[in-house]
Amino acid sequence: MAGKFTRRQMLRNGAAGAAGIGFASFVSPSLGVLGANERIRAVVAGVNGQGGGHLNALSTMEGTEVAYIADPDSRLFESRSKMVREKSKGRSNPKCVQDIRHALDDKSVDVVTIATPNHWHALITIWACQAGKDVYVEKPMSHNIHEGRIAVEAARKYNRIVQHGTQSRSDKGWAHVAALVRSGKLGKLRISRGLCYKPGSGRSTRGDIGFAPVTQPPPELDWNLWMGPAKHLEYHENLVHYRWHNFYATGNGDLGNQGVHQMDIARWCIPGATLPRNVITFGGRLGAFDQGDVANTQVAIMDFGDTQLIFETRGLPSKPFMGSSIGNILHFDEGTIVDKKFFPKGSDKPEPLPEVEFEHGPGNSHFENFIAAVRSRKTTDLNAEVLEGHYSSALCHLANISIRLGSKIPFQPRTQAFGDNEAAYEVYERTVEYLKENGIDTEKSGFVLGRRLILDGERFVGDAEANALLTRDYREGFEVPASASAV
Repeated sequence: MAGKFTRRQMLRNGAAGAAGIGFASFVSPSLGVLGANERIRAVVAGVNGQGGGHLNALSTMEGTEVAYIADPDSRLFESRSKMVREKSKGRSNPKCVQDIRHALDDKSVDVVTIATPNHWHALITIWACQAGKDVYVEKPMSHNIHEGRIAVEAARKYNRIVQHGTQSRSDKGWAHVAALVRSGKLGKLRISRGLCYKPGSGRSTRGDIGFAPVTQPPPELDWNLWMGPAKHLEYHENLVHYRWHNFYATGNGDLGNQGVHQMDIARWCIPGATLPRNVITFGGRLGAFDQGDVANTQVAIMDFGDTQLIFETRGLPSKPFMGSSIGNILHFDEGTIVDKKFFPKGSDKPEPLPEVEFEHGPGNSHFENFIAAVRSRKTTDLNAEVLEGHYSSALCHLANISIRLGSKIPFQPRTQAFGDNEAAYEVYERTVEYLKENGIDTEKSGFVLGRRLILDGERFVGDAEANALLTRDYREGFEVPASASAV
C-alpha cells in the first residue's frame, strides 16, 4: 500500500488506518539548501517542560519562526502561544494542534523540535524525517535501543539533519577534554565516570512520588495521543505531567533524564567508543515506597576494553564524590580530570589542561548549531548528530535492561559478581555508605544485582529475555517500523 495514502488521509481515517498503510507513504520532498536570510519555520512538539526552552530559543533567534505548537494537552496552548508572540515580538503567531501529524502535513514547515515524554521521541523523529523535516530531539533520543536505530536509519534514508539534545556537545570545554583524551598526553584513560546525584523531595520527579489514584483524564487532554506508542495506561497524576520519568512504560528513570547528559560525556571521552563489550548493574528503587517502578539508585559498570565506564545514579541526598555531584570524572595514568579541571597525580591543586586542537561546529549554542546545520545541509556541522545520540541513549537503555532482569540479593556478604574489578567494589562500598546515610537498613533491604549482559553489536549474546527488551509492543497506529528496510 505504500505510496497510496497521505498523512491527511490517515488523520481522516484515524489510528486504525495509520496501522495499515506503512510509514514509507509519508515521504515529502527534501528541502534544498536554505539561504542565510530565509526564515526557518518550526513545529515544537511537547511544550510543558523542556519545550518551553525550545519555544524561547526559536522565538528569539533571528531567522526562525514558531509555526506550530503541538501537544496533546490543549490547556497549554494559550499561555505558550502568548509567550511565543511576545518573545518573537510578533514575528511568530503559532497554530496550535494536539496531533503533530496535522503540522507534519504542512509543506512550509522546515524543522520539528521534540520535547515530549521519552516514549514519543523516536516515533516523531521518524515521522518528521519521512515528512522531509529536520529534527532537534531531546534526550534520550529513544525509549529503547531498537527505535533509536530505526530513527538513525530514517535520518540517513531521507537525508535529514537530526540533532540530539545533549547540549554538552556544544560546550567547547568538553570538546577540548575529549580531544585531549584522544591525544594521549595524559596517558591511558582507565575509568570514565559519570555522576548523576540529583535527589528529590516530596512529590517531585525524584524521591518518593507517592500514589496517585486512577481517574478520568481531563477533557482538554487527548489521552490516546499522550499514550501514543506506549501500552494502554490508566490515567493518574503521577504520569501527567513530568513524573512519567518514574515509569518504564514512558520514561527511563533519572539515568535517561539528567543522566544521559553525563553518560554522553563519559562515552565521548572514550576514544572510538560506541557500545560496550558487556554491562552489569546494581541498585534498585530504594528508600521510596511509591507508584514508580524505575531504579532511583543505580550503578552501571561497562567494559570498553582498556577503559571501563562507571555510571552512578543517586536519587537520595548524597555527598559529592571528588567534589562533583552532577558531572564527569576521568581517571588517567597521569592524573584525574574532574569536570574539566585537571589534577596531576598526587596533587589536590588543579592545573590548566594541556593545549590540543579540537573540532567544534558553528553556532554559540546547541540550537544555533542545529539551525546552522539546517542551512548548510551538512551533518558534519552538527555537534550532536543522531548517531551519537543513539549510542549514548543506548548505554542508558543497556543499564536499565540489566537491572530489570536482575535479582534481589542481600548487601552482605559482599557480592563476588564483579570478579577482580576493584573499581567496581569501590563504588559498591560507597553506595552502601550512601544508603546508610539516608537511613536505609542495608542489612534488611537488600538490592537488585542486575544481569551481566554480553553484547554482539546491538544484540545480546545467548539471552532471548534481554533481546526482547531491545524493543516493545507498540499500540496500533503508533508502531515504530520493525526493520530499517521498512522505514
